[in-house]
Amino acid sequence: MTLTDQEFDFLRKMLYDATGINLTPEKKALVVGRLTRRIEGLGLASYGEYFRRIAGNTDLAERTWALDALTTNETYFFREPAHFAYLSETILPKVPPGGQFRVWSAASSSGEEAYSIAMLLGERLGQRPWEIVGSDLSTKVLEKAMRGQYPMERAEKIPKPYLRDYCLKGTGDQEGTFLIEPWLRKRVRFQQANLMGPLPKIGLFDVIFLRNVLIYFDPPTKRRVVENLLPFMKPDGYFFSGHSESLSGLVQSLESIQPAIYRKAA
Repeated sequence: MTLTDQEFDFLRKMLYDATGINLTPEKKALVVGRLTRRIEGLGLASYGEYFRRIAGNTDLAERTWALDALTTNETYFFREPAHFAYLSETILPKVPPGGQFRVWSAASSSGEEAYSIAMLLGERLGQRPWEIVGSDLSTKVLEKAMRGQYPMERAEKIPKPYLRDYCLKGTGDQEGTFLIEPWLRKRVRFQQANLMGPLPKIGLFDVIFLRNVLIYFDPPTKRRVVENLLPFMKPDGYFFSGHSESLSGLVQSLESIQPAIYRKAA
């Protein structure tokens, strides 16, 4: 099968309308790599036939599968360490002893970011009240996140003390994997959310992480997504973006603290 430019443009529009993600022409190979085997397995003759099948609401299960396949992004534990240092050294020391501290990992993928934050809060806040919410468009990666089990090679970036205190090494038929400690997993809850649409009622947060996602959006969509999240931030709350993403001039109510770290203006 050959993915024609017309078929690719059809998919680009469908994906943009559903998620706000703008597939560039360079992503054509990614589409082929992620969908070809699936389309062949369904006995379909062309990409166009498959795209028409998932464009409407007649096959929601397959539409969900395709969106999962096309929107899953690379992630790993303790990505962009400067953010975790700022959270640990600047934000957490100011947390009132009796107040609950809440963090939203708004594009949590398979959970590595959310559990990285959880390990840090476990160390710094211990049994004090704190909670992390992880959300993603993809139900497939959220299932992985809720399991909290990863191949051992994913542990490479986890600091050794955290690996010892918060991760269980698999044995027997689980050898070669590690599991996030059950008590830590209980502090993290995951749910599906489309950042472009109406968001679930999940309360207010001291910190929102939305990293390495905005690069896939055009400027109007970036603004829409960030403004969609702002009502969920507490006054003077913090917003973390990816280091390759700038919100400068995009949203007036966020003031830059340092690269990729913003604070909600009072």
